[in-house]
Amino acid sequence: MAVRIEPSILSADFSAFAAEIARIPSADAVHCDVMDNHFVPNLTFGLPMVQRLAQVSALPLDVHLMIDDPHRWAPGYAEAGAQTVTFHAEAAREPIATARSIRRAGARAGIALKPGTDAAPYLAAIEEFDQILVMTVEPGFGGQSFMTDLMSKVREVREAIGDRDVWLQVDGGIGTDTIATAAAAGADTFVAGSAVFGQPDPDAAIQHLRTLATS
Repeated sequence: MAVRIEPSILSADFSAFAAEIARIPSADAVHCDVMDNHFVPNLTFGLPMVQRLAQVSALPLDVHLMIDDPHRWAPGYAEAGAQTVTFHAEAAREPIATARSIRRAGARAGIALKPGTDAAPYLAAIEEFDQILVMTVEPGFGGQSFMTDLMSKVREVREAIGDRDVWLQVDGGIGTDTIATAAAAGADTFVAGSAVFGQPDPDAAIQHLRTLATS
């Protein structure tokens, strides 16, 4: 199973995004958390910043929308050049329609699940999605600990995916002490923030995380 490490740009130096991205050449993508201070109690950046990141990044962009009304906004991020656009199940009135709109706009469609959200209703429509993100912390809050009890949900999603080309992503508290646990449960795509950008050599940190996830 392929392992993907996607560092979160939120942990990088906002004044030098291009230089920060240049420090992580072995990353599989750059994870971009878009928060609107409505769906989650935090405000980050929006479409103009993602458009600019797409211009300066040699790496694909993995956009995680923690926003209200994703059906309205998600296609724009695909059109901006994101490889994957993931929206939250809890914010979507018609998740299948939203996923299809992302695909029509040229990106892979992902759906994200908060820790308390049941995966089963979305797994019944799994072929509509290219990525399923199991949040391993509550979205929008920093400094939280990895929720080990959510590995049962990760295993449930992995079983449902089977041999389909659907990526299983985890986000929240991923680091050297947790990535092997998430990988053992079936995750193949890992969002890491301070575990990468908080290290003296971010690219070496990526390679170390990749080794831990595959050992």
